[in-house]
Order: sequence, then C-alpha cells, then structure tokens
Amino acid sequence: LFQGKDAILSGPAGGVIGAVETAALAGFEKIIGFDMGGTSTDVCHYDGTLERTFETEVAGVRLRAPMMQIHTVAAGGGSILTFDGARFRAGPHSAGADPGPASYRRGGPLTVTDANVALGKLIPDLFPKVFGPQADMPLDRDAALQGFAEQAAEIAGQSPEQIADGYLSIAVENMAQAIKKISVQRGYDVTGYALACFGGAGGQHACLVADALGMEKIHFHPFSGILSAYGMGLASIRATREEAVEEKLDQVFWETFSSIEERLTTATCQELLDQGLSADQIETVTRLHLRYEGTDTALILDHDTTNMRQAFEKAHQLQFGFFDPDRDIIVEAISVEAIGSDTRVDETPPQLPPRDGPATPDQTTRFFSKGEWHEAPVYLREQLRPGDTLSGPCLIIEPTATIVVEDGWSTQVTDLNHMILTRTAARATQHAVGTQADPVMLEIFNNLFMSIAEQMGFTLQKTAHSVNIKERLDFSCAVFDQTGGLVSNAPHMPVHLGSMGASVKTVIDQNPEMKPGDVFVLNAPYNGGTHLPDITVVAPVFDEHNTERLFYVAARGHHADIGGIAPGSMPASSRTVEEEGVLIDNFKLLDQGTFREDELRHLLTDAPYPARNPDQNIADLRAKAAACEKGTQELRKMVEQYGLNVVNAYMGHVQDNAEESVRRIIANLSDSSFEQRMDDGSIIKVAISVDKDTRSATVDFTGTSAIRPNNLNAPSSVCRAAVLYVFRCLVDDDIPLNDGCLKPLTLIIPEGSMLNPTFPAAVVGGNVETSQAVTDALFGALGAMAAAQGTMNNLTFGNATHQYYETICGGAGAGPTFDGADAVHTHMTNSRLTDPEILEWRFPVVLDDFSIRQGSGGAGNYTGGEGVHRAIRFREPMHLSILSTHRQIAPTGLAGGTDGALGRNTVLRSDGTRQTLDSLAECDVQADDTIIIETPGGGGFGKA
Repeated sequence: LFQGKDAILSGPAGGVIGAVETAALAGFEKIIGFDMGGTSTDVCHYDGTLERTFETEVAGVRLRAPMMQIHTVAAGGGSILTFDGARFRAGPHSAGADPGPASYRRGGPLTVTDANVALGKLIPDLFPKVFGPQADMPLDRDAALQGFAEQAAEIAGQSPEQIADGYLSIAVENMAQAIKKISVQRGYDVTGYALACFGGAGGQHACLVADALGMEKIHFHPFSGILSAYGMGLASIRATREEAVEEKLDQVFWETFSSIEERLTTATCQELLDQGLSADQIETVTRLHLRYEGTDTALILDHDTTNMRQAFEKAHQLQFGFFDPDRDIIVEAISVEAIGSDTRVDETPPQLPPRDGPATPDQTTRFFSKGEWHEAPVYLREQLRPGDTLSGPCLIIEPTATIVVEDGWSTQVTDLNHMILTRTAARATQHAVGTQADPVMLEIFNNLFMSIAEQMGFTLQKTAHSVNIKERLDFSCAVFDQTGGLVSNAPHMPVHLGSMGASVKTVIDQNPEMKPGDVFVLNAPYNGGTHLPDITVVAPVFDEHNTERLFYVAARGHHADIGGIAPGSMPASSRTVEEEGVLIDNFKLLDQGTFREDELRHLLTDAPYPARNPDQNIADLRAKAAACEKGTQELRKMVEQYGLNVVNAYMGHVQDNAEESVRRIIANLSDSSFEQRMDDGSIIKVAISVDKDTRSATVDFTGTSAIRPNNLNAPSSVCRAAVLYVFRCLVDDDIPLNDGCLKPLTLIIPEGSMLNPTFPAAVVGGNVETSQAVTDALFGALGAMAAAQGTMNNLTFGNATHQYYETICGGAGAGPTFDGADAVHTHMTNSRLTDPEILEWRFPVVLDDFSIRQGSGGAGNYTGGEGVHRAIRFREPMHLSILSTHRQIAPTGLAGGTDGALGRNTVLRSDGTRQTLDSLAECDVQADDTIIIETPGGGGFGKA
C-alpha cells in the first residue's frame, strides 16, 4: 500500500526511469542521469540495473525505505550567486520561484539563471511573458547584466560577462563533483557513458558538465524538459517482498531457499494481479542479500547463477577492493520483486511535415562561454527533422527547455527525433590558470581539495573491516601542503582534523629520506598523536618523476582495540600511557609499496598490553593506506590538469581565505576569559586577548590545572584542534577547516599543564573529554553559546571475543538566537551511533531503551538541548568501562540561562540492585546486568 514515505524523491525517481528507458531507445545501455531544475540537480548511475538504496537522508531526516539511488546537489537555475570579497559562490541557497532570479522582475537575487540570461544563453524574446508583479512581462536581461556589472566594479579587470561565466564554471564543477560521487568514486569510468540530460536547466549546462567529466556523448529526449513526469508514466508497476534469513550460504540454506522464494513470489505476484495485471504480464526477480560473517554491509545480487559465492566475491572485490575466500558468507535476507510489463516504452518515428532543404536558423545571436563571445545560430526544435546535423556553437529552443551546443560539439537528430550531442573536437587537457588568487578558481579549488578528502573517506569506509570505522564513521581524511599544513578535509571528526597536522609534521621531521611508495603510521601521543586508539596513516605525494615530495595525505581512524589494560583500549583507570595500549611511533607501514605485515603484527602483539584483535587492526590500516593512495592519485590528476605551480598557489590561497575570514571575526571580538571546571576538580582556564589593529588574538590557557594523575590529560595538539574548531565555527560561512584559521591566533599552552602533558602521563580521556571542556570554555569566553553536554560518554565493553566502543549523544548548548539541539553528538565528536540491529546482532547485548531524556536541557530565553537515556543489557559476562564528565559539575548555562542536567552512569544488576558509577569507572558485568547511561543536557542561554 502507498505510504507518505513512498512519495519522497518520487519526481527524481520518475526521471531515472525516463532517462533509462528513453536512452535505451537511442542505443545507450550505460548512462549518467543529469536532471537539473530550478533548485537542485539530481544525478544517477545506470549500467544495466536500476540502483536502489535502503537508507537515505532528506532534509536532515534519515529514511530507511527502498528507493532509487539518487544524489542531489544544491545547484539549479535558482541557485543564488554571491561574492564575499574573495570567493564566488553558486548556491547552496535558492531564490525559489518567488521572488526568483533577478531577471524575473520581482526583486530577486542574482542566480545561475541570470548568468545564462546575461551571457546570451537564454533569449528573453523566446520566453513567454509571465514575469513581473502582474506576470505579463518578459525576462529582464538588463537586471541580470546590472547585477553582474555591480560585482565587476569591485573586481579590477573583469567584465560582467566574465564574472557571470565564472559563476557558471563553479556551478558546473559542483554538478560534476556530484556525478563523480555516484560514479568515479565507486570505481566506474564515466568516459564510456552517455550523459542523459533532462530538467528545465539541464540543456544549458550539459556540454560543460560533460567536458568536466571527459564524457563524449549527451542524450536529449524530445520531452527532456519534463522527462520526470514522462518517466512516471513509463514506470512499471512493481511489488517487493523481503524475508530475513541470517543463515550461512551453505547446503542447509539451499534446502530452505525454494520454499522462501515461492512464498515471496506468490505474495508479490498477487499484489500485481490485484491491480489488474494478468499473469503473463508479470516477471519476477529473486535477489540474495549477502555479507561476510562479522560485517554489516550486505551486497544484493540477483539469484541467476549457480555459484553465488563466486558472484559475491566478484562484487565484493569491485565494491570494497578485497574479498576473503576463507570467510563464511551470510545470507541476510531474500527478496523477490514482481515487475508488471504493461507500460514498456514503445516510440515510433514521428510523422513530421516535410521540409525543403537543410535546417535553417530562426535567428542568429551571440553568447559568451569559456571566456569568449561566439556567434551562434538559433534553431527551433519543431523545425528540426531526423537526420539533421548541427555544429556548435548554437542554441536549440525546445518548448520546455533551451539546449546550448558549445563550441567543439555537434548534435544529430535520430530517427525517433531524439538528439545526440557528440564531442567533435579534442578538449584541452590542461587548464590555463594563473597563480594569482581568482574568485572563481578559489571556489573551485576549495571544492576540489575537499572532494579529494571526501573520496579518501569513501575509500576508507568501503575497505575498512571494523564496525567503528565502517559503520560508526569514526575516521577523518585530509590533504596537507608541502610543509604539513592542513589544506582541506572532508566533514569528518573535528578532534581529528585539527590535530592531524602534528602527526604529518612528525613524519616529515623524522623521515628526511622518504621514497615513493613509503607510508607511515603513528599514534604516539607525545610524538604527533592524540590517544592510542586514534591511529594515523601518512603518505607523501611525489611528483611524476618520483624525485620531489609535493604534498601529504593522511587518514586517521579510531580502532576498537589497540591493547591496554581494558578491552577497547579506553580504560577509566589508566595512570600511564603504556597502560592504554600499543604505542606506534613513526612506524613505516609500507616500504616503497610493500606492506610490512609481519613487522606490523610483531609490533601489535609484542607489547606489555598487546592488541586483542591484530587482524582487524591490520585490515583497517590497509584501508587507511588505500585511502591515502586514492588521495595521492587525485592530487596527481589535479597537478596534471592545472600544473604544479597553480596547485601549490591555491593550497596557499585557500588557507589565506580562511585566515581572512577568521580575522574579520576577531575584529568584532573583545577581551574575555572563562573557567570550566571538570568532575575531577581540574580547571580549564582560558583568556582571549584581542588586538583589533592587527585583527589577531592570543588564546592563553595559563592557570589551567597541572598534569592529572588520571587520564584526562590532553596532548597540546588536542587543545589546538579545539581552538581551530571554535574559531572556524564563529565564521558563519562555508569555508574549509584548515591551518589558515589559526594564523591570526597565538596559542599559549603551559608545558606541564593537563593541556600540554609530558610522558608518561595517561591521555586516553583527554582526547575525548578534555577536548570538550576546552571547547565549552572557549565558547563560554566568547559568549557564543552555553555549554553542551561537554562529554562524549565513552562506553566500552568487551571480553576475550568481543570489543565494542561507542560515544553517546546528548544535549547541545543554547545560544543568543537558538535553542540547543536534542540528542546529538556535539562539538569535537561527529560519529554515528551503531544501529540497534547491528549492535544486537554483532554483540551479545540487547538495547532495552534509547530515548530522549525529557527535561534535561537548561532553561532560559533559549533552552538547552535534551540528553538521552540509553540502557544496554548484557547476555554474557563483560568488562565495562565508562569515560565521561559532567556527572558532578553540570554543563553551565550562559547569560542567565540555567545549567543542563547532570549525567548519570548506573549498573542495574540482574537481582534488581543498582550500582552508581563515577565519571571515570570500570566494572565487571554479568549476564542480564544492564548499563544505563543518562547523558547531560545542554546549558540554557539568557534569562527566561
């Protein structure tokens, strides 16, 4: 039965069907769907199978329901164009339909549509007169030109047309990156695909997007402007049923397979029969959901082969980069899909009136593209006939869209009246870009650097073996310049990103004779690391001759266990760093491309407190090395495309841009200070002194408590990460978190304090707990927001066969204009909680309760976010550890707001007795004992 969730993204899904079905008629079996509308662009990948996803996020809401695999990027005709004095931006905000673009005559902002109008790619006279307050006027090209002229007045040496063209370059790059995420990032070579273009704005950008991706063919259906609606009409009626199995792929499973398949087939076919289809119109497809034992990501394969293991291993190798012939395969579920075949597309050649001679243009126009003006004929679509061939540059006006055929492209009308655009001239292999900061290229390089880090993260996630990295996403990837300065990162873990530079610089300093193919790994807190479970892999990127180190890439991830006195390597009672696990200090992981597995295994197992699962550690370190290799490949491609001097220059420019953004914020700050108390009696003390003349500030932690006897000490790189994060948050703009943010800041972190400890002080809690206290102290000093829950609520449990670690969400602090969010990971952590089904399947526990802790947020003019109540019952004996704070000292309210509620840690024994645990505590639990974690709420802001 139809439910509301089934309507979500149904329009784009119709576009996928329309693109696939109509492209097949034109002879294309592999396509990239490109649907550009007014607000966003939807892209999809098809190479013979409609790709589905079973989990997606729409408007911040996670949905678990089968739907088409579609990636959306905020780039459409209505995307707003802005200039901040340094960078051009296209999107993510949209002008919508009202007021719409500036050329709509309703006082709207400059948009992508206005850029096309100003450049001559959209002709106002060929649009209906439906604009203006009374909806009776044509598009206003003068308004668009005026807007770009005003920006040109701020930028020496650029015309309004050059600025508009630059904005389009940014929008095109955004869309190209979206396509790479669903294709190149997953191992598909799009140069052999056709770009199936549709949507009202798609035709104006198709050639430029194809050029950005190296694609040679573009397909337009006659209904390209409304293909999503057309696709809905073409869509087959389908019904699916699924049944959980959770059995090994062996003979026992096959003995029960047929009965399950028959039951599901009967149910799906009956649903289609009830909708009026006959039995001969129904086809069925059976699929197996397969995964390796001990993993959580299932691959869905058609049951059309006698060797499902071989098919699974082939698919696993393609998707994740490896397969394990010795590992059992689990059949997670069987699904059957019934497909009605009564709506197949069947187009016939159109009966068009005859035309004398070749196609003649309706008029001639000029449009500006790629930095120059072009004389271009304008053809009306209804005047074209099968067999017509047109060379670019030209415009083709359809009833529902405009197609821009760029220079170097040609188009041919097929027998079915489709249009196929083909690249006829070789495209430039290297871009002519100067080394001076350019507003267009600054934005493009910002996005390119971030894209590389995102691709590294995708590679790490898909090739990792552990739940902690693969499912909880407790990892970070980043790109660094030649000196080890952070250039860009994906939106991963703030506590990682601001401290990884110390690891990279340690590798640089201690390895002057690096060779191509060398990769290094470390976690030593007193030599570039933070705490032992966070292990960082660093790789140099050499030039094409393998003689000079150009850049560095790094990947850091939290390992579920790296040894130590407690399973999970997060002991509450550690007093020295050696008790927390295996120290890895500048170890060469790969020697000129050779993975040193024997030496690594010896390091992990020959320690006072060795790693409990070295095989998993090794597998995850291989995944990090693979992520670094991906980053290396992408940086080399960038150098090949733009040249080394340009890439180096823009690595500096993006940091300069971040620096200027922070300086603008500092200019509006005043001197301030704050003290943040922790449960163990320690104090984080910070004073911020502002020099408005130089727009710089000193952040001084003098007065902070000395080294603690417990493990709440934090290496100075952790403090640095917190400062970087806070000042980046103050910038209400889309800038990368990089080393430029710290250039206006002088940090004073007294040696011998708990924020700058000396060996062998324990540090495992400093990275996760003290980092949060530093963050809240900084926000408190700045008056930016009340304290958040101020803890990661680090819960670890395990025994000889199982080790598990999670951080638990809580309340965010309120601010001057906003309430705190409920039940979120705050500030220095950004990980995901393990899904209940995975938690209970992989570990001998039951999640009895996970709910919002009502009333835990602080009161005020704006209220703090609520914490959570989480209860986990054990099914076998375990050793449990909790690292937390704000069990004694409440998260502070600000400006008259009240404090958030204290957190609580309780063990409910099977006999009904309760044991209260301290902030830092360990204990043994037995079967049917329950750990209950009540996380703190955020502080309130302002008097109620």
